[in-house]
Amino acid sequence: MPIEEPSWWYAEGEPPLAARMLAPAAAVYGSLSSRRMLSPPAFRSRLPVVCVGNFTSGGTGKTPLAIRIAAEVRKLGARPGFLSRGHGGRIKGPHRVTPADTAADVGDEPLLLARHAPVVISADRPAGARAIEAATGDAAADVIIMDDGLQNPYLAKSLVIALVDGRRGFGNGRVIPAGPLRAPLMLQLGLADAIVVTAPLGTFDDKSAVADHLRRDFKGPVLTAETRPAGAHDWLSERPLVAYCGIGAPDRFFTLLEALGARLAGRQTFADHHAYTATEAQRLLDLSSARDAGLVTTEKDLARLTGLGGNQAALAAASRALAIETAFGPRDEERLIGLLRGALMSKADQPGRLS
Repeated sequence: MPIEEPSWWYAEGEPPLAARMLAPAAAVYGSLSSRRMLSPPAFRSRLPVVCVGNFTSGGTGKTPLAIRIAAEVRKLGARPGFLSRGHGGRIKGPHRVTPADTAADVGDEPLLLARHAPVVISADRPAGARAIEAATGDAAADVIIMDDGLQNPYLAKSLVIALVDGRRGFGNGRVIPAGPLRAPLMLQLGLADAIVVTAPLGTFDDKSAVADHLRRDFKGPVLTAETRPAGAHDWLSERPLVAYCGIGAPDRFFTLLEALGARLAGRQTFADHHAYTATEAQRLLDLSSARDAGLVTTEKDLARLTGLGGNQAALAAASRALAIETAFGPRDEERLIGLLRGALMSKADQPGRLS
């Protein structure tokens, strides 16, 4: 359910009046979503299905983790194929992402995923899984990596990994629209096989409050990881920068930039998966010029500008994206590999959690 994130979802202290007034709507939404999530799966693929999801609305870093999982799957000798809903794109699928596609066609995340493995987008996840099964040649896959879909009951999963932002946690702990949770937390915990808690750059914080809370209530493994730059990033400190993004957790991007030595001359935030207009692109270019600063954004935002013309093309040419990756400490890296090895040895119709 796409929704604009209110700031009070993650505010500390007593819930504001808005959260209390929305409690009845949250109860209804939570009940309906819970009933849907507990429906039996409609399709069981002959391929193992690894799902990367989250418990809350908004970004937690699923795409970098899905890319990391694809890399580990390859190291284990299997060929990964991504399955995405293609949020923000006009094509409902099943459709195999090609170099000719734009974010307006397939969404921004599939364009990033396609740099690492074949991608099928499909609003109908079972139909997407069938398309991956039928693929041959360079598009053939031995395992399906499902980017998002923890709450989707229609495709059986071999392994479900849920991602949690270690700083934001579950906000006020309430269900949409009174809070960020997609359904009651305890129900969602029952859908996951493992949880990855992201920690601040430079740490793998096993003792975070969020991780401690999860280890009390969740019986499976709780791993910690950090989001860090992929490749060189010394260019961030060469000159002042105007940072802009349209992602689920923009503050996380700005904080990471500053932690890497960037001097921010401006911050511009847009809605998650935002499609930049020509006017907005020109304003960002003007701001960069007025402040004698470079432009930095996320890979997702730059992907949404790819293939466009006019001001958007000029903005893309003037911007540089910070590439990021998900990293684990040695202990949790081995635990992740063990989970994936087990999933590759299984099928979705063998013992394991279904969602």
